[in-house]
Amino acid sequence: MLAFLVAGLVFGGVYAIAALGLSATYKATGILNFGFAALAYFFARMYYFLNSQHGWSIALAGIVTIVVAAPVIGVVLWAVLFRTLTHASTLIQVVSTVGLSVAVPAITNLVFGSITVAIAPGLAPQSAGVFHFLGVPINADHVIVFICVVVIAGLGIVLLRFTNIGLTVRALVDSQSMTALAGVNTQAVAAGVWAFSMFLSALAGVLMGPLIGLDSSSYALLIAAALAAVLAAKLSNVGWAFGAALLLGILTGLAQWALPPSSTYAQEIIPAIPFIFIVVFALIYSRGQRATEDRTALARLAQVEVSAYPNRMELPPAHHDEAPRVRVKSLAARNSSWIIPMVIVALLPLILQGYWVGLIAEGIVYAIAFLSYTLITGEAGVISLCQITFAGIGSITAAQLATHDGWPVLLAVVAGGVITLPIGALLGMLALRLGDLYVALVTLTFGILVENLIWPINAFYQYGSGVTVGRPGFATGTRAFTYMVLLIFCMISILIVNFRRTTPGLALRAVRWSEPGARTIGLSVVQMKVLASSLSAMVAGIAGGLLAMYTGLSLTTNYATLLGLVWLAVLVTNGIRSNVAALAAGITFAIIPAVFLNYLPVSLGNVPTALFGLGAINLARQPNGVLVQNRQMISAGIRRLRGRHGVAPETVSAASSQAT
Repeated sequence: MLAFLVAGLVFGGVYAIAALGLSATYKATGILNFGFAALAYFFARMYYFLNSQHGWSIALAGIVTIVVAAPVIGVVLWAVLFRTLTHASTLIQVVSTVGLSVAVPAITNLVFGSITVAIAPGLAPQSAGVFHFLGVPINADHVIVFICVVVIAGLGIVLLRFTNIGLTVRALVDSQSMTALAGVNTQAVAAGVWAFSMFLSALAGVLMGPLIGLDSSSYALLIAAALAAVLAAKLSNVGWAFGAALLLGILTGLAQWALPPSSTYAQEIIPAIPFIFIVVFALIYSRGQRATEDRTALARLAQVEVSAYPNRMELPPAHHDEAPRVRVKSLAARNSSWIIPMVIVALLPLILQGYWVGLIAEGIVYAIAFLSYTLITGEAGVISLCQITFAGIGSITAAQLATHDGWPVLLAVVAGGVITLPIGALLGMLALRLGDLYVALVTLTFGILVENLIWPINAFYQYGSGVTVGRPGFATGTRAFTYMVLLIFCMISILIVNFRRTTPGLALRAVRWSEPGARTIGLSVVQMKVLASSLSAMVAGIAGGLLAMYTGLSLTTNYATLLGLVWLAVLVTNGIRSNVAALAAGITFAIIPAVFLNYLPVSLGNVPTALFGLGAINLARQPNGVLVQNRQMISAGIRRLRGRHGVAPETVSAASSQAT
């Protein structure tokens, strides 16, 4: 038992360093950095590159990586990204840092090479011996982890409690404006906090290398555990986060000790512990968070909408003479905004041949999956990071029903969506009362939990070969399948458009724009968001079944949680609320990597992922996505041209704004 306890303390020590870095920046700037683990992986690879690949000494490589490069990169990231996120919404903060978590591993592989290192060197020399503590062998890397934990905890207490630096940071946490009035350069303090956070990220990344190797997906364990500790501290208490991380490591070690070595779950228990940790604390903190509801609120909202616009095809009376003409043009423009892209996509299978037609079909399937983000994030403003997990659940459900139970494959796909609906509702009810950040934390760790506990089950995994899934008899050909999934995309898109016009859809819009205002008129914010969570999970489940149908098999490794972050990054780059943007994002996600694979050097294979991540980071500057940005630029150009030809841009703009 003591050996497992020591091993748990080693992991807990690294978790504590990461949790301290996360909670420090959140406490000081209000930003929870979901890219922390990706940056830790970057610094670990940098250290390996300098030490192992180029023969630098441990001391020199460690100083350059942890003491020099990490703080400098932290200041640069603060100046370029984090400074702009300080006053942004939670949605933009999370999605931008998720974009960072997508872009950084791809950039890392481009800079240092795409390799996987099973056993990475730590900060201890290889010639260092093994120590024994109460009969338990401890190597030098473990000792260094313990020393780092003690030193960082001690210095943190001294700096925060007994120095002017700590006083300034605490003042910045309490009130940035009042701190600035006192003559403190708050920008410099914030930059220093981010530099310190990157120092801790580099230290945690290098210390984690000997424990788990150098693989970007393995570092998801680091972020899951650190986020669990931060949530246990209610995102605010740095000391509690540090202690919770140590406790998490101890519980992990004890759980491994309690399970027999022959148990199939012995190796998968580590990812499960952070999720259990989060669930327990989420349930504790959600007590007393229930908001009062008025069951007649939805009816009142519908009455207000009807009384305000008794005929939806008519405009308010202002600008009566010119409004109808502009309204017709506006409707035509709106229709063309989605009809033209749909016609183009429908023509592509007739123009393209073979391999590329299949990619169009794959892109449309991804677009259906992206519609689940349109519902949950675009409509409800909820940040779900496990939509790909719902797709995986839908995939394995459809495969089991169609292949083993003989169901018609399309009916099995629908059943996969229905299965995911209550799961989405349960996750929503667990976390939505606590706030958007808690939803992101719960959904991320839920995805990691399912990926490590459910996906390896051999009934689904089949020794890596997956479960075969056929296609309907009328859609066995690639073109026929493409038009089938395009029809399904159109049907789901129409349902989403019509849902926006219903009373629950209007309620969701009210909740998205102002939760306090929605509560004022008696709407249940949680109820509306749970509805969106349920529907989005169902759409993702259907998309998962269609993806299995496209590939011909349900393979659980296609639904890794980190890949789901790439999905989100691709969609927000194009536009989070637009169905057309979801279609463009899906086709982009399928086509661009194929172009790089077929026509560009293999060494550039990580470029598309890096671009997708950078596009999500750009959400901080362009919240509506590139499609909306381009459309606005085109509209501005048209208005200028109309102005030159004698049509007042102000009149057109005013009438158009009323029409929309």
